[in-house]
Amino acid sequence: MLSLFSRSPAQPGLTAADVVADPDGILVLDVREHGEVSASGKAKGALHIPLMMLQFRADPAHPDHEPLLQRDARIAVYCASGGRSHGAVQMLRKLGYDDVHNIGGLGHWAQAGGAIER
Repeated sequence: MLSLFSRSPAQPGLTAADVVADPDGILVLDVREHGEVSASGKAKGALHIPLMMLQFRADPAHPDHEPLLQRDARIAVYCASGGRSHGAVQMLRKLGYDDVHNIGGLGHWAQAGGAIER
C-alpha cells in the first residue's frame, strides 16, 4: 500500500548540526555580503563568496574561479537566514555541482555549536 507519509528514497540534505558534528570533507560556503561578515563574523574556516559573485567564482572556465570550489566537493552553504543560500544551491547545481546543501543561516550554525571567527 502506498503511504503519503513514506520516506523518500533520496538522501536527506545536510544540516548545520551535521556539519558542525562531522566537518571532514565538507567545504562550508558563506554567501553573505562583505558588510554582514564584517559585522557578525563567519563560520570558522568557511569560504566567503558573496552571492552576487558566486556564478563567476564557481565556474571553472571563468578567470576568477575559486580553486576550492570543485564540482565533486561536498559543499554546505549558508547566509543570514537561508534564503540566499537556497538560491546559491540552485545556482551551483545548474553549474554542475551535485553535492551541495543549504544549511540555513549563521544563526543555525551558532545554535548547532559551530565556532564563529571574526
